[in-house]
Order: sequence, then structure tokens, then C-alpha cells
Amino acid sequence: MPKLYVGNLSSSVTTEDLQRLFHQRKLPKAHQVQLRQGHAFVDFPDHNWAIKAIETLSGKAELDGKVIEVDYAVPKKLRSRRIQIRNIPPHLHWEVLDGLLAQYGTVENVEQVNTDTEAAVVNVTYSTKEEAKIAVEKLSRHQCEDYWFRVSYILEMDAAPSPPSRRQRRRGSRSQDPQPGPSVSPLGSQNKPPDLPLRILVPTQFVGAIIGKEGLTIKNLTRQTQSRVDIHRKENARAAEKPITIHSTPEGCSAACRMILEIMQKEAYDTKVSEEIPLKILTHNSLVGRLIGKEGRNLKRIEEESGSKITISSLQDLTLYNPDRTIMVRGSVDTCCRAEVEIMKKLREAFKNDASVNQSSGLIPGLSLSTQGIFSSGLSMLPSTSGPHGTPSSPQTLHTAYSPFRAPEQEVVYLFIPTQAVGALIGKKGQHIKQLARFARASIKIAPAESPDVTERMVIITGPPEAQFKAQGRIFGKLKEENFFSSKEEVKLETHIKVPSSAAGRVIGKGGKTVNELQNLSSAEVIVPRDQTPDENDEVFVKISGHFFASQTAQRKIREIIQQAKLHEQKHQLGASGSHHSK
Repeated sequence: MPKLYVGNLSSSVTTEDLQRLFHQRKLPKAHQVQLRQGHAFVDFPDHNWAIKAIETLSGKAELDGKVIEVDYAVPKKLRSRRIQIRNIPPHLHWEVLDGLLAQYGTVENVEQVNTDTEAAVVNVTYSTKEEAKIAVEKLSRHQCEDYWFRVSYILEMDAAPSPPSRRQRRRGSRSQDPQPGPSVSPLGSQNKPPDLPLRILVPTQFVGAIIGKEGLTIKNLTRQTQSRVDIHRKENARAAEKPITIHSTPEGCSAACRMILEIMQKEAYDTKVSEEIPLKILTHNSLVGRLIGKEGRNLKRIEEESGSKITISSLQDLTLYNPDRTIMVRGSVDTCCRAEVEIMKKLREAFKNDASVNQSSGLIPGLSLSTQGIFSSGLSMLPSTSGPHGTPSSPQTLHTAYSPFRAPEQEVVYLFIPTQAVGALIGKKGQHIKQLARFARASIKIAPAESPDVTERMVIITGPPEAQFKAQGRIFGKLKEENFFSSKEEVKLETHIKVPSSAAGRVIGKGGKTVNELQNLSSAEVIVPRDQTPDENDEVFVKISGHFFASQTAQRKIREIIQQAKLHEQKHQLGASGSHHSK
């Protein structure tokens, strides 16, 4: 039960006066009132009523001509690492608040509290009492737009018993090396989708200058731009470049980007680095098409208006662990900053309009496979027992088989690899294919060759979507690693998946519209042979050819079409059944 301190009371104030005031302000009757000389301690029923009492009375209510003060009653010796901040602008972005909190110490936890006030309320836990003390001193009466923060200590027992209203923030966050957290969204917004952070690559040699001595430079940057800037120093420790994620409003991101570019330029001058330092923006591959525009018009316009030179990394650079493209902008700091504003404007538009990407992600710093537009829920197919030519594919007919588990909602994919790559995929005594199956949690089988001179062999992969992604990604990577494709040659493989014959028309679309759109979206070649005879399960093959991410995107979209066809058929059957019974 929270205990409140009521101060600046006249000596004539009684317990009844306080209870009467609470009743007038539509507050519950206090459980206990301990009246002292000039002040009182009052017990309120719960945390939310305590917040409302503070917001309603402190500095606003009078008793006997004196304006009273109301706050949490926390003796100095019981002050903990936990503080409460009230009267926060409801539209303030979480990342802006994070940047502010991080200036005073290591924040272990931040959670929003359910209240019926317009302004937002959060409970903050710092790593030490001293950090909490500094935060209370610095943030009390801190002005943010037209709102003045109100800050109090809270006892551990006074923490809100109910779960946070929107989310609980990450633990152990720091401005330099935070744990990945949710993307930007206003505190007062319950369901608004996350915004797209600005992610850039900087040379590792400049990271120290960006952070500054004892972190002063990065603290100053976050304070001035109202941003949270995450420098992912521990990722790829020996890499020549480090990713930085900037969370803020578009204006805040741009301001932080400019400051980082200026810091790097000054450091380059001081250390006599003569090479040009371009701005490198990271973005997911699925957003690049709309940035470029039809026939490259969007990119050309940005180059012309900003005076910059822009290049985008090749699809060949995409890997299982790096679904990002690098947008390199060359020019002066002003030129690069003008280009960044327009580039991010296009990327944010694409991000907000693309439901398959507009979620949180785990494959990129600070953003699960589902958010890459590759996986979506409920799109799995049941496994088939026949091979790509309608022949049974039982374990007895396979050269190599390893199946560590039986998973529900399995998908079956037939992947074709060069014959000479089979040995590398199997590994010595079958060790590599076993390890791959365990890693992906999939069944991976290599079908026997149909004749001695075949140039390709079929790999049958059975597992749920995530297992398919992992297994296929490792196989693509293995072929590249073992030099079955040249360093400049993209690894493109043919993949077959089965679809119900009744859904084949949906994959093609009227006049081939759907399959053409699918090819444009995924950059893969998709073919539905028209001369196929359905197998015993009334299924036919769809052939997909392309690099790894193109193939994955096409597979997911086709699975989605199949699922939609099944749902449509089920609704039709239910409708027919209902009509039959009504008769």
C-alpha cells in the first residue's frame, strides 16, 4: 500500500480536512492518516490512486490558504534504485526518453504504468542508488516541450502490482551497448506500429571518437538530438566497420547522423586520414526496390537534388545472417545529410506500407525471421510422401538420411545442388549433414542419382518454416564456401515445392499476373509447368530459381497463396454444408 507525504500543512489542518479534500477531488478515502506538525503521511489503496493523488493535489490544492505538496513518502535511508517519472508527454518516443535516462546511469528496467491521466508515467530502475539520486535531482522539474517532469523515489513494495500497460523495456541498457529493444513508438500510443530506426555503418577506427572520453561525446549527442544511439561494438569484434542504430524522430535521426559524420570528419583530419568517409546506411533488402523506384527514378532524383553519388550493394552480398543492403552516399557532410533525409523518407514509407516488414525483428540490431517478410504465421504445408517426379521418397530409397525429430506443421522442399557438391554437403562419415540437420532442426535427405551422368542431385528438406530457412541458408552458404560458384558468381539454385493442383491457377493468376508480381517482388524465377499430371495427392510442382533470399521470399509468398486457397475452399464447403442443412 503506497504511503504519500503531504506537506506545507497549516497547524490547524485536521484528519477530517484531509479526508474531505480527497472526497472533493474524487479520490478514495485514505486507509490511514498520520498527522504531524506541518505535514502528514497518508496510505492510499493502490499505486494508481497514489499517482492520481499526486497529480491532482500537489501544487494545485489548498488547505487553510496554503498550497499543499504531495509526493511519495520515502525516508532517505530507504531510498532505492527505483524512481517514478510523471507528467511525460504522451507522444514522446520511447527512444527519446531512453536517451535522456541513460545520461544519468545504467538503466536496468523501464516500464510504463497504467493510469487514467493524459500524461505518461514510468517506473525506472537504475543499477545503483547513486545513479537514481542523480536522476531524481536532474530530472525533477525537467521541461520536455510543454510538460514538466515530476520525479519521486518509490519503494520496492510500492511498485505497481499490475503489469505495464504497453511493454516492459529491456534490462541492462546503456547508450553505447544496449540489449536489442523494441523500435520507436510514442509512450501514449498503445497500438501504433514501430518506426524505422536509422542504421549506419562507421569505420571501427572512429568508434572511440564517437563515444568520447568516459562516454561524454555520445551523451552530448543523445542529449542534443533527443535520440538513443546504440553502437554495436561487440558484434564482429574484428570487423572493419561497426553498425550504429539511431532511434528517434526522423529529425532527431538526421541530426544525430550529421553529428556523427562531423565527428568522423574531424577525427579523420586530426589523424591525417586522407580517404573519403562516405555515409553508409543499412536497410533490409525488401525495402530497396521502392527506394530505387521504377527505372531508378527515385534514386536519380535524390542524387540530383542532394548533389551526392549513391550506390547500393549487390544482392550477392546477402547472407543468412545479413539480410541487409548497404546504401553508400558519397559527398560532403551537407550533401550526405541532404541525401539521408530523402533516402530515409522513402525507406520509412516503404516500411509503413509493407505489412510483412512492419513488425519487430531479431536479425538486425535493435529489430525474428517473421519480420523479414520471409516467415508469416499459419502458412505451413503438411509433408508429402512423394518425390518431385511423383515417385515415393521413403527413407529406404535414399542415399543419406538423418531426421533428429518429428515436428508439427512440416513443409517439404526439394532443393537441387551440383552433383560434385554432394560430398561436401554430406561431410566425412556424414558429419556435416548431421550437424546441419541438428542446427536447423530439420530432416535433410539426399536422393540417389537417377543416372551416373546427372549434373544435379536432389536434397529433400522437411521441417517448419524456420528450419527451412536455416537449412537452405546453410546449404547455399556451403556451396559458396566450397567454391562451387566463383567469388563474383551469385549462388542460384532451383527449388521445387508442391501445391494442390486446385491452387496452381491462383499461383499463376489471371493472365499470369500473380506469378509476374511474385517474380518482381522476390527477384526469383517462378515457373508453374502447365503440362503436369497431378500426383496421387492431387499436387503439382512449382519451380523456383534464384539466390537464397529471392528463393525464400518466393517460397513464403507461394505458401501464403496456398493457405488462402485452403481457407477459401473451407469457407465454401462450410457455406455449402449450411445451405444443405437449411433445406
